Amino acid sequence: MTEPVSWLQIEKGWNVVASDGAELGEVVEVTGDENADIFDGLVIKHKRSGHKLYVPAEIVGEILRGQVRLTIGSGEVDTFEPFTEPPVQETILPQKAPLVGRLTNWLRGK
Repeated sequence: MTEPVSWLQIEKGWNVVASDGAELGEVVEVTGDENADIFDGLVIKHKRSGHKLYVPAEIVGEILRGQVRLTIGSGEVDTFEPFTEPPVQETILPQKAPLVGRLTNWLRGK
């Protein structure tokens, strides 16, 4: 019997299986905070539809090397919404005020 492993060891391509033994697809992405050891969930590619689906950590049961078993049946997974990538976030850094403005403020004592 294979020993369970940590969520940190899950890799792309691992099989995802429903509680009734049906193969659902494969892992595309693992989401979470490795530093804080917080597992958020998985993105899987559904075997039948080819859609990417988000699977929250709450329904991930046993994690074995090469396989992730869910706590729900295969029929319940069909009700999941397709996964969409979150929008890209940009960090906008403040710019320095123009030299003239900084000198003016300095002369005014601000």
